[in-house]
Amino acid sequence: MAVTRTIFLAMAVMAILSTASAAIYNVGEPGGAWDLSTNYGTWASSRNFKADDQIVFKYSPQAHDVLEVSKADYDSCSTASPITTLNSGNDVVTLTASSTRYFICGFPGHCTGGMKVKIDIMSGSSSSPAPASGPSASNAPPPTPVSTATNVEAIGYGLAVLLAIAGLMA
Repeated sequence: MAVTRTIFLAMAVMAILSTASAAIYNVGEPGGAWDLSTNYGTWASSRNFKADDQIVFKYSPQAHDVLEVSKADYDSCSTASPITTLNSGNDVVTLTASSTRYFICGFPGHCTGGMKVKIDIMSGSSSSPAPASGPSASNAPPPTPVSTATNVEAIGYGLAVLLAIAGLMA
C-alpha cells in the first residue's frame, strides 16, 4: 500500500511540474504584435520555444489573419494551401514536438511585407530566451515569457492538489 501511494504521489508531482514549465508568448511582444512593423525573425530567434509552450497571435481580424503553412509556402508567401487558418484576433497555438512551424498573414501583401514567423521548437525543458549575440544585443532588454504569472499559478494550483491528495492518503 505504501509503495502504491509513493508511486501515485511521484506521478502527481511529475505531472504538476511538467504543466508548470510551459511558457506563453505573445507573438511580437514586448515591442510589437502581429502587425506589419515587427521584425519576427529577430523576435523568434531571441527565444527558445519548447513543446507545450503556447504562442498567441493578437491582431485586428479586419486587418490580419494567421495561416500556418509549409516551409515552401512560407518561403514563397503562398496562401494557396494553408495547414490551418486562424482569424479570431486572439489565436493561441500550442507548440508540439521538436520541429519547425511556419506562420504567415494571408492578407494580400502582408507576408511579403514581413508578416511571417518561423518557430523552431526545441527539445528539452528550457523556455528561457536564447543567448543574445551581435553588437546590438547588449542594448536590447532580455525577452521574457509573456506570463510568468501563469507558471506561478500552475505551480500554486499543483501544490494545492498535491497537498489535498496527500491529505486523503494519510
